[in-house]
Amino acid sequence: MEGLIQVYFGNGKGKTTAALGLALRAAGRGKEVLIVQFMKKWDYGELHSIQLIPQITVKTFGTKDFVYKGKAKEIDYQEAKKAFAEGVQAAKSGQYDIIIFDELNVAIYFELLELQQVLDFLEEKPVEVEIIITGRNAPKEIIDKADLVTEMCEIKHPYQKGIQARIGIEY
Repeated sequence: MEGLIQVYFGNGKGKTTAALGLALRAAGRGKEVLIVQFMKKWDYGELHSIQLIPQITVKTFGTKDFVYKGKAKEIDYQEAKKAFAEGVQAAKSGQYDIIIFDELNVAIYFELLELQQVLDFLEEKPVEVEIIITGRNAPKEIIDKADLVTEMCEIKHPYQKGIQARIGIEY
């Protein structure tokens, strides 16, 4: 089976959730999935449940601090580079059917990684490996390279009413 490139982006909620749903579906069919999370060293609920699914491996990179465009620290660059290298190596290893690069678009937007480096990888990725890329601000070049692109568009969100992120729902 040929692996495609999928992108979930936009300002709406659900990009990572969609990727996790795909991971769950794939695991149910015996596929091996690696989820590489950029800038997500927090306690998300999915990390607890995914530990129970042996076909899904999650590796998180970053710090517990927020990263702001133009104000990244050296550790943010180092962590992004480590995350990307982990995903690239895993794709080439033959161990995984699907690699999810969660928040890769944001890492590129914040200039923690070079866009050309990512495009080069996508051009040379093993044919059989499915690649999923999530995060706001997807570069046009990645959208153009992808086989499937879904934009999550926010229409309404509870935070507009002052409702804070809720455990088990948003994280």
